[in-house]
Parts: sequence; structure tokens; C-alpha cells
Amino acid sequence: MSSRTDKNVSMRTPLANVRRLGAAHGGTSDFFRQRLTAVAMALLMIPVAVIVIMLVGRDQASAQALLGSPVVAILLTLFIIAGCVHMKIGVQVVIEDYVHSEAAKISAILANNFFSFAVGLASIYAIFKLSVGS
Repeated sequence: MSSRTDKNVSMRTPLANVRRLGAAHGGTSDFFRQRLTAVAMALLMIPVAVIVIMLVGRDQASAQALLGSPVVAILLTLFIIAGCVHMKIGVQVVIEDYVHSEAAKISAILANNFFSFAVGLASIYAIFKLSVGS
């Protein structure tokens, strides 16, 4: 009889290996953050829809006055932040699942992070410009 002294052999089941954090050691936090941003966007959807309906038929000056109010600016900023984070996580999951080349995967994730940040920053900048004036 030969005894196995190989240190790579584990007596743990596959379920025990991934029970806490998952195979990637980060999927649980992404899953939770994506659900949290989805709830935030669902709650903010009604006020944002009301703001959009209030903009129908307004001229530029009155639309700027409405979008420049602090409450509207805060609501839109929160909606944009939640949307951009939700978008970033969702696209990153698709990239991780379907892009198999490691170099392409890293490049796509970096581009996704940059794009999400740029969209969020440009949108928040526009809201800030409207709220403080030009």
C-alpha cells in the first residue's frame, strides 16, 4: 500500500472550497452591490420619471431652472451614481463569463471601468453646471 503524502490533495468537498466567497473571491460582494443599486434605482425611478414628465413642453430656461434646483440635482445625481455602478458590475460579469483570453478580459474590464467612470463623471458634471449656473 502506498500512502499519499501529496500536499495538494484536499479532503474538502468542492462546496466547502467555495462556500464563503466563491471561486473568484469577490462574487458575493458584486452580487450584493448590484442588487443594492437595483433597489436604489427602482426607488429613484418614480421621482426621475416625474422630473422627466415635468420637463415636457418647457423651454430651455425653465428646464434649466427645474434641473438646477438642489432637490432635483441630488435625486438625479443619486440615480446616475446607482446606474453607473450597476452598469459597471453588470458588464463586468458578462466580460468575466464570456471573454476567455486573459489579456482581452483585463483590457475589457479596464475599458468598462473607464467608460462607467467617464459617463458618471460627465453626467454629474452636467448636473453640477446646471445647479450652480454657468
